[in-house]
Amino acid sequence: MRLSRYFLPVLKETPAEAQIVSHRLMLRAGMIKQASAGIYSWLPLGYKVLRNIENIVHEEQIHAGHIPMLMPTLQSADLWRESGRYDDYGQEMLRITDRHGRDMLYGPTNEELITDIFRSHVGSYKDLPLTLYHIQWKFRDEIRPRFGVMRGREFLMKDGYNFDLTKEDALHAYNRHLVSYLRTYERMGLQAIPMRADSGPIGGDDTHEFLVLAETGESEVFYDSQITDLKFGDRAIDYDDVAQCQAVLEEFTSRYARTDETHDEAEFAKVPEERRRTARGIEVGQIFYFGTKYSDAMGATVADSEGNKVPVHMGSHGIGVSRLLGAIIEASHDDNGIIWPEGVTPFHCGIVNLKQGDEEADAACDVLYNSLTALGLEPLYDDRNERAGGKFATMDLIGLPWRITVGPRGLKNGVVELTSRRTGESEELPPEQAIARIAAIYGKTNV
Repeated sequence: MRLSRYFLPVLKETPAEAQIVSHRLMLRAGMIKQASAGIYSWLPLGYKVLRNIENIVHEEQIHAGHIPMLMPTLQSADLWRESGRYDDYGQEMLRITDRHGRDMLYGPTNEELITDIFRSHVGSYKDLPLTLYHIQWKFRDEIRPRFGVMRGREFLMKDGYNFDLTKEDALHAYNRHLVSYLRTYERMGLQAIPMRADSGPIGGDDTHEFLVLAETGESEVFYDSQITDLKFGDRAIDYDDVAQCQAVLEEFTSRYARTDETHDEAEFAKVPEERRRTARGIEVGQIFYFGTKYSDAMGATVADSEGNKVPVHMGSHGIGVSRLLGAIIEASHDDNGIIWPEGVTPFHCGIVNLKQGDEEADAACDVLYNSLTALGLEPLYDDRNERAGGKFATMDLIGLPWRITVGPRGLKNGVVELTSRRTGESEELPPEQAIARIAAIYGKTNV
């Protein structure tokens, strides 16, 4: 993409309503625009990052054996009355009446709808285990929406639902989700710590939240510092291996890590004093096992091997896709702007032409742009007739991880400048080597 043809409405001043870093930078970088309280339009740059995050979530869910689908945003109130949650959920639920007088709601979550789908089509234990998920917009009518996409009313969420014959099978599904979530967050450059949490209106006894440590987090968290040394890395995992998944759960949850809602001071005191930490955390996902809570209420049963009808054991598992974008910025920024991890960046690198209109500089930038594009990479070429300082400020603000700077002086020596946004370090090298370096960073080894 050439910046002269792109829609990137960056702001020089920070809007007064933006209270936290991610909200300020998303507005300034032209990623979002508020449509109404807690509801945002996703502008091209923000939309690209949102889709990159969504794609990672999809890839890791499918890798774990989970099956994608799509459910509607509007649901019938009758299903929620079956489960008993229609009146219990409270004012966060947006209730709607259609033109025929039928009670509807804008879905805050999908346990009832997915249970109805399951009970309509699955009747035998032979069809289990089964995990279905979708990524869909949700709405919760927050009384005080704030912090931009971190606590909006409309948000994009991945929610998945497992159906299993026994509690043991369902707990394996729980472990499988925990492993897939660890992989998902690390691919986004995040360390998200699984913490014992409260189930809230979803219900159930077994639940972990995944929290990213950040000063602006809405939750107070208490944890053993050893947990921040854990990395899943690129280890292979067999999601069908019960013992292997259980071992990962134990590795990542055996040390103390809890939100304020489940914090136990006596248990925390057992952690060596030098390892006790208190901080703030941003919730970016949660997994639940709730047994037969919904299958009992809504008649979701299967015939077991002896022909007896038994309720299925269920769990639900969510990742805040749009919320993750804000969390990544909170965890990865500096005074000049965003610093995108390579896994989610909207463009793989920026190209800055220091002397637009100079024949040699223009030609060199075109070669870089076309070569990177031919490799399947997406560069953002700042071809505007602007001062160099303004171009650098824009690149720093929008946070592309790598920048190639091209100018007449360097070209006389046969070099361009490659700069890391994260470290600020630069090196001069021939254009073809800069292309090769960027290609290698993103795994494009066919250079």
